[in-house]
Amino acid sequence: MKISTYCLVVMAAFFTLNSKAQMEPGIRLKGEYIPFSNYNPNGNGDSNSGKSDMRRIEGGIGIPLSVKMDSLGRPKIWGLMLEGSYASIKNQNYEKSLFPNELLNASVGLMHLRPLGKTWNIMFMASAGVYTNMKKVDSRDILAMGGVIFIKQFNPRTALGFGPVVSNTFGVPMILPAIYFTWKTEGKFQVLVNFPQRVELGMKVNEAINLKAVGEVSSMTADVDREDKFMLSYLQVVTGLRPEFKIGKSLSVELTAGYSVYRSMTFTSRKLSDFFKDKTDEKISYFKPAPYGGIGLKWNFGKK
Repeated sequence: MKISTYCLVVMAAFFTLNSKAQMEPGIRLKGEYIPFSNYNPNGNGDSNSGKSDMRRIEGGIGIPLSVKMDSLGRPKIWGLMLEGSYASIKNQNYEKSLFPNELLNASVGLMHLRPLGKTWNIMFMASAGVYTNMKKVDSRDILAMGGVIFIKQFNPRTALGFGPVVSNTFGVPMILPAIYFTWKTEGKFQVLVNFPQRVELGMKVNEAINLKAVGEVSSMTADVDREDKFMLSYLQVVTGLRPEFKIGKSLSVELTAGYSVYRSMTFTSRKLSDFFKDKTDEKISYFKPAPYGGIGLKWNFGKK
């Protein structure tokens, strides 16, 4: 498997786990739309007449099952995570059918966070779910993953996490490395770096309105059973302006207008024997950049 394709598949799997690692207690819901853009099948910048759009809705619920404090006031948390994402895709003018019309990801996970020394925490996570193109749902559409993340808390605004992740994305359980980094500032002008998912530069207009410039990465995965390639990994990178309107202390609404600067659908085999093959002629295909619009709703249980 070509290293660039491998990286895209691993990134899609890792984003799923990473979102669970950084999920706050509460409810989030977001709808997105990317209009038709031409497909570039050979990675050289030329496009054919085939084009696809994307309508997607995703959401998640983080439920704290148990929160206890140790003698130093540090939390020990057990949490349940429910996440789902549904995409509707219209495909036009392709010489043959390439991409699915629907994608569904739905998972349930369990998380445990506890202190490990004065400035270290450890997080255990496990999840399982259905990742399908909706044509035929069977045991191959069930993916499971779990990991142990060691978190260094440098200060209240900065944290670095790393550790091993086990996933059956490639058919058999494999250990993959995972890393995330969070840094944020407070005040009138705000910066948030939440690697590898998003970067925000914000300005606090008043107590109810924040204006942000954002860059965001998201993904979906599905078992598609297409010839000798069984796994589809969808990856998108968007940038734009995002005003946030706070309604009380726990509820907020976000509107995003910007551009989808990168969008790809990559097919790979889930056979372990194919994982180590070097396909030198394989190229990363992608869609041309296109406008992007989104609306999101967040309700944080922890704020009153």
